[in-house]
Amino acid sequence: MTDSDIHSITDAEFDASENLSSNPSGNRPFAEVLRGNLSRRKMVTGSMVTAAGTFLMPASSAWAKDDKAYQQRKHNGQGLINFEPVSIAQGIADQTMPTISDDYEYQVLIPWGTPIEPGATRAYNGEPNRRPTAAEAAKQIGIGHDGMWFFPKDLKRGLKYGKNYMLDSRRGMLCVNHEFGRNSHVMGKSAPESLEDVRLSQHVHGVAVVAIRKDRRGKWRVTRSVHSRRIHVNTPVCFSGPAAESELLQNPAGNVPLGTVNNCGSGPTPWGTYLTCEENFNGYFGWLDSGYEMSPEQVRYGFRETGFGYGWHDFDKRFDISNPDYVNESNRFGWIVEIDPFDGTQKPVKRTALGRFKHEAIAIKETYTGQIAAYMGDDQSFDYCYKYVSAKPWKEAIRVKESPLDEGSLYVARFDEDGTGEWLLLDVYDNPELYQAFDGDQAKLLINTRLAADIVGATPMDRPEWTTIGKNGEVFWTLTNNSGRTEPNAANPEAPNSDGHIIRTEDDMDGLSTTFKWDIYILASSTRETEGVFTDGDAAYADPFGRLFIGTDGGQPDGLQDQVTVFDTTISPPEPKRLLVGVPSDELTGWTVTPDFETAFTNVQHPGNGSPEETNFPAKFDGYTIPRDATLVITRKGGGIVGS
Repeated sequence: MTDSDIHSITDAEFDASENLSSNPSGNRPFAEVLRGNLSRRKMVTGSMVTAAGTFLMPASSAWAKDDKAYQQRKHNGQGLINFEPVSIAQGIADQTMPTISDDYEYQVLIPWGTPIEPGATRAYNGEPNRRPTAAEAAKQIGIGHDGMWFFPKDLKRGLKYGKNYMLDSRRGMLCVNHEFGRNSHVMGKSAPESLEDVRLSQHVHGVAVVAIRKDRRGKWRVTRSVHSRRIHVNTPVCFSGPAAESELLQNPAGNVPLGTVNNCGSGPTPWGTYLTCEENFNGYFGWLDSGYEMSPEQVRYGFRETGFGYGWHDFDKRFDISNPDYVNESNRFGWIVEIDPFDGTQKPVKRTALGRFKHEAIAIKETYTGQIAAYMGDDQSFDYCYKYVSAKPWKEAIRVKESPLDEGSLYVARFDEDGTGEWLLLDVYDNPELYQAFDGDQAKLLINTRLAADIVGATPMDRPEWTTIGKNGEVFWTLTNNSGRTEPNAANPEAPNSDGHIIRTEDDMDGLSTTFKWDIYILASSTRETEGVFTDGDAAYADPFGRLFIGTDGGQPDGLQDQVTVFDTTISPPEPKRLLVGVPSDELTGWTVTPDFETAFTNVQHPGNGSPEETNFPAKFDGYTIPRDATLVITRKGGGIVGS
């Protein structure tokens, strides 16, 4: 049997990895809670959220260049969303390239293989007869574009001088996650045949920090900067927080911590750094010892003998979990990683106080006390929603050179039938059962966060993915779908939740309380009979004006590809407006804006699943050129706030 036979994995298995539950806890399924809730209560009417909250950094109206025009339009009765949506007919007419609203235009930026700065290395342009070398890939934009954020060049000056400082909307650092790339796409073969092959795969994963600017013709380009860099699986990193010194993060081999992988969603901090989230890290590990037996912790995190078919463990000992010299290497992944976009000399920091699980994204808001509340989903069927609250106000912590992400409280959510819920504290010193299960060691709990959440009785959810903070401090959670559901209903005849839904929560005391209110913002199935149809919501971004942008990841009805949909959260019921439709077999993910809100960035991920027979994006269709993940720069024709 060849290596290819051993490590091959079908597309269906690869795509379904997040739908394969590893949660044996038996906690009350959210489906049961949802049925009870919907039988008693109506859909959100727009009046649930009243608390005043602040969405941080450039995505706050306080940072906008001028919102008077927006206010005038609103008072004139035009509402928040006035663009002409992409119709179903437009969306399926020609899918070799993305389709955008007639009121908008887009530019393709930084496709896979673009040098991170001019002259850094030669570019990869999709030639089918060659792929980048590992050394080239380490200096290029990676593959699997996902979460992202734009940091204006003068952000530090803006943070110093306050909200009245007008940030630069033409130059800055763009941080982009590179979640994954199949072997067939990256290497042109189903399995690696050497360590060089593995290094190529490893180097296209991770994060790109790239300087970009808008030129005089209005086109965005990569530019030179000492801050531009690639962060990949072999980049030195460090740990911080309660578990940083744990023996469970040390290997007998004594190897230093390296790398970040499967970087999915993301989020900014109020002090100007980038948070990237490690999601399906388990898929890069496997084992060569056929007699190896997994620990209960490894079973709970979904490890398998061949992983997701990457084959790294065949040539890189770090990723063979049966190798006793690297027994804890897998514990070094599954974290949220902090990156300073303006200091390439600083190692990325894995913040252990935020817990270890399949982090999809993170959204932070500042509470009325100045502390931060951070909201995170664990993207797997029947896993959980989490919140972290810093111990100190973030400005106070930064002033004394402490991280607000190193000392605080981690919670997991329980949703109750009456539209309320409780944040359950994950702390060995607060709960005797947790103390016993983790030997009184909080570091051990944080490294095995999923098991702690099982013990306290958290509510299993339908793949909690992105989180985002609304204009009034509410939190929107996308729950993409759950193929493990077996109870059909009228709206979902194949399964109870094949289309997914969006939940909206409001914490009592502006994020500081352990209780919250919740409701269903929208069931995606309710849109199936409308022109605004969307399913499988994933990426999420709420702007300070009340718009909610959702990127989808899953089979869209009516022949459509995945899309970006916009909601006006100030009206009810929700009415999705289709802004953008992608190309075959892609996913539209990640969203960020310039401080003036007139330019947005989103990503086309895994176009054609890497097959040139489906699409050659961003090249014109020729059936030959390898498709490449890329960022789209979106602007409104004639100018204006994106989404309006």
